Amino acid sequence: MTAAALSVLSLPAAWGQKNPIVEGWYADPEGAVFAGRYWVFPTTSDLFEKQLYFDAFSSKNLKKWKKHPRVLTAEAVSWARMAMWAPSVVEKDGLYYFFFAANDVHEGELGGIGVATSTRPQGPYRDALGHPLIGTIENGAQPIDQFVFRDDDGQWYMYYGGWGHCNVVRLTDDLLSLQPFPDGTIYKEVTPERYVEGPFMLKRQGRYYFMWSEGGWGGPDYCVAYAVSDSPLGPFRRIGKILEQDPQVATGAGHHSVIKDRRTDDYYIVYHRRPLGDTGRDHRVTCIDRLEFDQDGLIKPVRMTR
Repeated sequence: MTAAALSVLSLPAAWGQKNPIVEGWYADPEGAVFAGRYWVFPTTSDLFEKQLYFDAFSSKNLKKWKKHPRVLTAEAVSWARMAMWAPSVVEKDGLYYFFFAANDVHEGELGGIGVATSTRPQGPYRDALGHPLIGTIENGAQPIDQFVFRDDDGQWYMYYGGWGHCNVVRLTDDLLSLQPFPDGTIYKEVTPERYVEGPFMLKRQGRYYFMWSEGGWGGPDYCVAYAVSDSPLGPFRRIGKILEQDPQVATGAGHHSVIKDRRTDDYYIVYHRRPLGDTGRDHRVTCIDRLEFDQDGLIKPVRMTR
């Protein structure tokens, strides 16, 4: 399981959290637990040309959140000029790796998925490579929305992709380059039915739960669906939607991550949604709700709360 997605803390049955968890427009949140604190690393939801930095938020109890401004900025990434999106943050051997996308890259343009590092979860982070880790269009997947996953055998994978295509790659042990699969390929397409963007992988009781967002990111139909497999490489059998709009609470709910309590097998979904009646393109807020499984190991529909 990923260091970013799993908690060593105990999450209470009712923690008194209010949604959204912080003020401001934030999307694509990555939930994590580092150094005894909960962390959320979101995208700054704004015009593409203004998305030049990432804030982070930390909490000891999921009730009060501390803002850590500008943990990574375009000033620390020589090739980033706009559209810095969707952090995925992991820890390995005391170093924190902050994976991000930049520039909304298209064929022949400079941009894609980069990685920055820091000795602290709150940064500051600096570009580790001086160039994108993935900067080309492979299997039709725009290099955005990366999620880094560590399997039980120690192998690190990264799932990523926009434009309706999802690839998985293997990361080297230092998390700074790609290594081939046993068959010699670098990029494997694992796109499930109706996939759009925002992949996330969770392993529970030996089963791989592959999740993603579908629908239009700017519209009310944005939602989260999932599939299952016995392998991190699929094939993934789509089960159905687990998070979608509620006309009594919010619309446009998607691009999520998951925090797990190892002690109790409790799970919490961290995601963004749009306030009711608000039509601003970039008006998205970050929220946390329960993620539960039924007796057959299938994910129950998430009930959004305020």
